[in-house]
Amino acid sequence: MNETVSSTPSETLGFQAEVKQLLHLMIHSLYSNKEIFLRELVSNASDACDKLRFEAIDNAALLEGDGELAIRVDYDKAARTITISDNGIGLTRDEAIANLGTIARSGTKEFFSKLTGDKQKDAQLIGQFGVGFYSSFIVADKVTVITRRAGTPAEDAVRWESDGQGEFTIAAADKATRGTDVILHLRADEDELLSGWKLREILRRYSDHISLPIRMAKEEWDAEKNEQVKKEELETVNQANALWTRAKGDITDEQYKEFYKHVAHDYDDPLAWTHNRVEGRSEYTQLLYVPKHAPMDMWDRDGRRGVKLYVKRVFIMDDAEQLLPSYLRFVRGVIDSADLPLNVSREILQESRDVRAIREGSAKRILSLLEDMAENRKDDYVTFWNEFGQVLKEGTGEDSSNLERIAKLLRFASTNAGDDTQSVSLADYVSRMKEGQDKIYYVTGESYAAASNSPHLEIFRKKGIEVLLLWERVDEWMLSYLREFEGKSLVSVAKGGLDLDALADEEEKKRQADVQEEFKPLVERLKTALGDKVADVRVTLRLVDSPACVVVGQNDLSPNLLRMLKAAGQQAPDVKPTLEINPEHALVQRIRDAGDGDFSQWAELLLDQAMLAEGGQLSDPAGFVKRLNALLLKAA
Repeated sequence: MNETVSSTPSETLGFQAEVKQLLHLMIHSLYSNKEIFLRELVSNASDACDKLRFEAIDNAALLEGDGELAIRVDYDKAARTITISDNGIGLTRDEAIANLGTIARSGTKEFFSKLTGDKQKDAQLIGQFGVGFYSSFIVADKVTVITRRAGTPAEDAVRWESDGQGEFTIAAADKATRGTDVILHLRADEDELLSGWKLREILRRYSDHISLPIRMAKEEWDAEKNEQVKKEELETVNQANALWTRAKGDITDEQYKEFYKHVAHDYDDPLAWTHNRVEGRSEYTQLLYVPKHAPMDMWDRDGRRGVKLYVKRVFIMDDAEQLLPSYLRFVRGVIDSADLPLNVSREILQESRDVRAIREGSAKRILSLLEDMAENRKDDYVTFWNEFGQVLKEGTGEDSSNLERIAKLLRFASTNAGDDTQSVSLADYVSRMKEGQDKIYYVTGESYAAASNSPHLEIFRKKGIEVLLLWERVDEWMLSYLREFEGKSLVSVAKGGLDLDALADEEEKKRQADVQEEFKPLVERLKTALGDKVADVRVTLRLVDSPACVVVGQNDLSPNLLRMLKAAGQQAPDVKPTLEINPEHALVQRIRDAGDGDFSQWAELLLDQAMLAEGGQLSDPAGFVKRLNALLLKAA
């Protein structure tokens, strides 16, 4: 360890409040899977070595004459400690305080709001949050970290120490070698871990994929002491070559899963993965995973996400978002390029032709993985859709070259399902279309209830025609790009001029013509009474139970989209609705017979009701209540 404590007095600081909560949760929720502490600390050590290797590309002096990066694990029975050491990048004093005393990540508040008290579910959340260092306190009642940033003098080392109860101390130290030593002072009931055999077993199970050598002292049996004793010689206990460089046939499913937990900092298994070597104009290896759970910061616009980028097995950067399109930002894994320069920057990635080829190839590979899941592992695809369906919908606008493939992967609720389960594919819908139907019908709303109770659905339910129900914020945006599927246009049932003639019998067509003429006087009176509040008034047979509805033109923004724009503070165009009335409804018959004194009030009441049924907001709610009360009193 080569460390001595400086005479400089130590400083005691308090943990960030969230860290206190996290430590308590970590200890109690993950105790049944406590061995993961070693996986997390070795993973952190590997990352530190990767970062040094990357920084040393431009500044070789950081290696301090020792370019062999490695991790060492040791134990001391007498002192009851386990030490995980690396010769990676190390930490400065400020970095130690920031990285070990606070959670410098967005979504902290949301993380704690989602805790349930269910240990299994909470453990998954901890994994999503990626705070593996704190797993040390599952097995240790005190943790000491001695660290020195590469390139700084020995006397600039730092000693960080905490019992996990709310405070930590930090002091100056001397450390001859760069990197970090994490020393775990084990709890009284953790004697099992003070064994070379046990530590090797954990390392081979959880960390065999680490590309750096993990070394431990060789051991031999001492008959006199009746125990294993350590020798001076070290041995490598893992395979120490990058997992993605091995042949697929040499890697077990368990090894793939453990590697995922390493790169994604997740405690749960992945949902699916794909591992391929691509040769041709661009040469690269991809090992990509679809997680089982969405990260909490998936909707954080400022959050970095993406895969790890390597060049010829040299780590370059985390979260290389340029290697996958944004709508696949949930994917985790590694891409190792044979063509990119070692000093590649994020700016170069933005412009590189090789990166564009990698992004396109990786997107196609993930879509193939999802297609296979949707076809052959339907339950897993349901899990995927519930977690990431809204993100995948973004691909309809972002990836025009794969629009058809993405469209086949989309899932919706519909009037056939009877609940908000999104399980209907567009192919399912087309296979159930009525004879003579040549369009895919949908309705949008602010919620499932608003969409499923829309008055626009009445004629479709009467005729047994399926309608897709959409209510997620991304849906309106998606529909501006997804115009058709397999030659069938997607049509909103809330748009005017809905052509159902192909599905109408001769009697219905004759009835439509008759009512148009019969109610012409009422339509004209309504137009006069409502004036510029509406674009038009007309009779419709699309309604069964409702007296009226509002529609917009085929090329106008939908009422739901207009509401979303206004709620977001965006300038929205002034779209006047068209009022369509149901000639067979008793209320319309009542209005037809109303005298001139009450007619304007009835007309405005009819329009206001239709707007409310559509989920809209009234410009004059008090006026609506006043009119309604006046008419109710007269009716009484």
